[in-house]
Amino acid sequence: MPYSMMLDAGHGGRDPGAVYEGRKEADDTLRLTLAVGEILQNHGIDVLYTRTEDVYETPFQKAMEANNAGVDFFLSIHRNSFPTDNQVSGVESLVYNLSGLKYQMAQDINEQLESIGFVNLGVKERPNLVVLKRTKMPAVLVEAGFINSDVDNNLFDKNLDSIAQAIAEGVLDSLDNAGVIRDSDYRVQVGAFRNRVYAERLLAELMELDYPAYINDDGPYYRVQIGSYQDLNEAAEMERKIKRAGYPAVIVK
Repeated sequence: MPYSMMLDAGHGGRDPGAVYEGRKEADDTLRLTLAVGEILQNHGIDVLYTRTEDVYETPFQKAMEANNAGVDFFLSIHRNSFPTDNQVSGVESLVYNLSGLKYQMAQDINEQLESIGFVNLGVKERPNLVVLKRTKMPAVLVEAGFINSDVDNNLFDKNLDSIAQAIAEGVLDSLDNAGVIRDSDYRVQVGAFRNRVYAERLLAELMELDYPAYINDDGPYYRVQIGSYQDLNEAAEMERKIKRAGYPAVIVK
């Protein structure tokens, strides 16, 4: 059975969330959540969403959706705000309490986002938030930068794919370290680099061709890979497609 997660894009519909110079939190969270979900699905995670369009549900409804679906984990993605514009920047994650897998995952996500260039404001305990309190599974709420910080907005707009990758890698690292998932499936590797810039360049090329590529940085190299296949034949089919497109490819586990 694959591990399952409910991804929640904060706010939506009649609730735009925080607004800064016409920019709506609900729009940013939806774009980022869908990008994170695609990466997690490519790694074999069974992903469900509280919303995939601009609609409104109460936090309680979202928590109940996750409970009724019986998912293993709940991840809510938001953007932060501060009373004074351009005074505070950075990412933080919120959990019901500072213990267990949820706390480790929140820390891993923050560390990955810090590598993108965000200030790491740490993990905070928020036991009164409905999506953290009423969900029956471990839950994390990620504040992906301050929407009224020009610094954070610039990072967000220029690095959306990398931010999504960072959040997904934080999730996957914590699950793997906890023994929840194991890296045993077949993957198609297209390149391995010591310099992340070269890996990101190849990643952009492959994504432009609609290949579900990602960067695996578990080890001394930045490895550009595609998929997570339990069936060797499926991996071999993708390997042939990549080679026909003019790229070197090899199946790895």
